Amino acid sequence: MRHRILGLVAASISATLLALCPTTTAVAEPDRTSVTYADLVAMFGDKVGDRKTVETGLPTLNRAMADAGITTAYRQSAYLATLVNESSLHHDAKGRDKRKFTGRGYIQLTGKANYTDAGAYFGIDLRRRPELARSLDYSAPISRWYWTVARDINPLADALEMGKVNAAIGYPHDKEEDAERCRDFKAALKHLNGSVPKGIKCARPKAAQDSAARP
Repeated sequence: MRHRILGLVAASISATLLALCPTTTAVAEPDRTSVTYADLVAMFGDKVGDRKTVETGLPTLNRAMADAGITTAYRQSAYLATLVNESSLHHDAKGRDKRKFTGRGYIQLTGKANYTDAGAYFGIDLRRRPELARSLDYSAPISRWYWTVARDINPLADALEMGKVNAAIGYPHDKEEDAERCRDFKAALKHLNGSVPKGIKCARPKAAQDSAARP
């Protein structure tokens, strides 16, 4: 009987402690794949384009980041800093020159070779229908293709090598533009990462400083 009474007392004490100290439920890590218009403005301010256009393209852009493994703060910061300077994050952005293979879409796909290669990858004839590069169906996927297939940029973002990211994107070396993109990279990191890590490299490698524009 004594053992039974002690067991009941112990059970009662345990139940009371559990009521006072409920089990803590683990909180899942936030989804780093999706960004919102508010996130973009917090990072880049008025460099972000028209809200309606940007929000129209965001579902495809978020999908492209997921498909490309652009799911860490470092990678997203480099990718989005690049796109805000390329196209103001407009999926339908078009270059100002009159060339047939002018820059189009999020990543400003430029040059016959890139249109040919991207078209072959997606099974479409971008050489005959270059406007597809800035369509809602293809603009974000093409930016993902350029980031991971035509180039291999995620590892550069992982290493905080924004100068090498800029060289890989392929626009002509411009110290002011390189510095601006690096500032945007840091602003995005502050928002997505919570702080700006040490070790960011903004300068292009010397060998890449005289590189030509994207073919």
